[in-house]
Amino acid sequence: MSDEPSRPAAHAAQPSIGNYALLSDCHAAALVSSAGSIDWCCLPRLDSSSCFARLLDAACGGSCSIEAPDGEVETAQRYVDDTLVAATTLRSEGGAVRVLDFLAIGDEGPEQPQQALVRVVEGLEGEMTLRVRVSPRFDYGRLRPWLRRIDRDAVFAVGGDDALLVAADTPIETDGEHDLRADFRLRRGERRRLVIRAVAPARTEERPELPSPADVDALLDTTVRWWRAWARRCQYDGPHRSAVLRSALTLRGLVNARTGAIAAAATTSLPEAPGGVRNWDYRFSWIRDSSFSVRSLAGIGFVDEADGFARFVIRSAAGSADDLQVFFGMGGERHVDEHELPLDGYRGARPVRIGNAGATQVQLDALGQLLNLVWRWHSRGAMLDDEQWRFVRSLVDAAADRWREPDRGIWEWRDGSMHFTLSKAACWSALHRGLQLGEATGRAVPTARWTRARDDVRRAVERHGWHESRRAFTQAFDNEELDAALLLLPHTGFVAWDDPRMVATADAVAAELDDDGLLRRCSEDDGLPGREGAFLPCSFWLAECLARQGRREEARRVFQRAAETASPLGLFSEEHDTTEREPTGNYPQALTHLSHIGAALALAGQVPPEET
Repeated sequence: MSDEPSRPAAHAAQPSIGNYALLSDCHAAALVSSAGSIDWCCLPRLDSSSCFARLLDAACGGSCSIEAPDGEVETAQRYVDDTLVAATTLRSEGGAVRVLDFLAIGDEGPEQPQQALVRVVEGLEGEMTLRVRVSPRFDYGRLRPWLRRIDRDAVFAVGGDDALLVAADTPIETDGEHDLRADFRLRRGERRRLVIRAVAPARTEERPELPSPADVDALLDTTVRWWRAWARRCQYDGPHRSAVLRSALTLRGLVNARTGAIAAAATTSLPEAPGGVRNWDYRFSWIRDSSFSVRSLAGIGFVDEADGFARFVIRSAAGSADDLQVFFGMGGERHVDEHELPLDGYRGARPVRIGNAGATQVQLDALGQLLNLVWRWHSRGAMLDDEQWRFVRSLVDAAADRWREPDRGIWEWRDGSMHFTLSKAACWSALHRGLQLGEATGRAVPTARWTRARDDVRRAVERHGWHESRRAFTQAFDNEELDAALLLLPHTGFVAWDDPRMVATADAVAAELDDDGLLRRCSEDDGLPGREGAFLPCSFWLAECLARQGRREEARRVFQRAAETASPLGLFSEEHDTTEREPTGNYPQALTHLSHIGAALALAGQVPPEET
């Protein structure tokens, strides 16, 4: 073998993000392409630095590929039913194999993470020569590993505060100084297995216990069983059930099993506009997105995830509104400073960002989202203890004190603050729910003060947030701009779905923000260059709004148009480029999946019990 490593080419056109399957163990996340290459993986958590990041830099990001070097190969990909185990079929003239990829879940469930990415290759027909290439690159491709051989079929890859155990049931060769390769021939009925496990760097001084083929096969079986058992809890049995369940599985994959945090997405810096600068890191737990996720998951029977997030927020905010942030790290971390990395970016989109500067923004809508979350929690029978009640009361007091302030709004405006109409209505919701909770739990509250503030907010929104000549609620006080986020107003309880003002607002938003049958976020420039794609959650919000208004045929058309943007595996991105007809933005995006569930529930005529 040559001393010069063979390297994967830096492709000018990387695969569409819609050609990837999400893998998760409810801690970490990975993306595997329809060609069988793992191009994104963060271990041990999805907000950890990457060990494979070819998605963000084709030349130096690192990947784990399975190839058939001797000829042309056709590929097909699907999920094993009701799981996040991906099955990729590679077919050549001489045979066919199936690659089963998963992040392992052991006998004790995801609460005890295995921290292992597993690839099982099984022969289906004839025989094929295959090459597995493992090119770890730590810290988002900036650190090439030191390879330390353990055995003929096991190697440690070490660098900085990261380390991987790479073990197989076939010999592993070093390919240059930083890459690994295994070549083998596979016949029908045979299997080969590869395990890539995150380990503490200090443990690489010891000889590890290597998994046997039987151990790996047992992990596959256990992982499939766990996902299927979780899926059986789904109580939705209406139209589009399989798609709704796929969205639920995707959301569960974004929930941290230990902390209850719900990530907004599994990726960072996938561009919202080709070649633009709207490249953000969404691997954190947003109050807003997570509260919506809780509503959607609880609406189809997954209440444990809802309760887990409620507890996560109270812990992470240290039980005080003064310490509440817009979002937290997946373990409750408060410091998620934003910085840029010297990577080529997905299809050349720069900058590549890690962290997110939005954490310290003022976004008053979070107060209403949290109070609605607590109200749903209470409606399902949860008992608020005194410490939890103090946190709730501090949130309502904050709404009473701060509702007159401008904020950055639901879109995290980076071009200054405004008096966003939705944020004001969310403050109204916080005050309204606070009064309801006080009465329902028999606790003393400053009724006169909260009622006065609630009434003041209503008068302000009705005077300054409704534009009479446009016949619509507008984005911010005393302006004329429309915003698809206004379709969420009924979620706050401020206005009924079928209120004539909401009917008129839905019509205005649908007409002005249309982008080939999908919706853009808003009509006003947000101060950043580049044209955004259609923002997919907005279309599902419109479908839900129309359905709740009894406009079922209109709702079905909007729902179907948005549903068509799903990947072949049923995953949704954040946005959709209607010119190139490609997904854009981070992927998979929790907000899109939860909005998809909400719209499907509305079309089925189902309303969560706490909202009846």
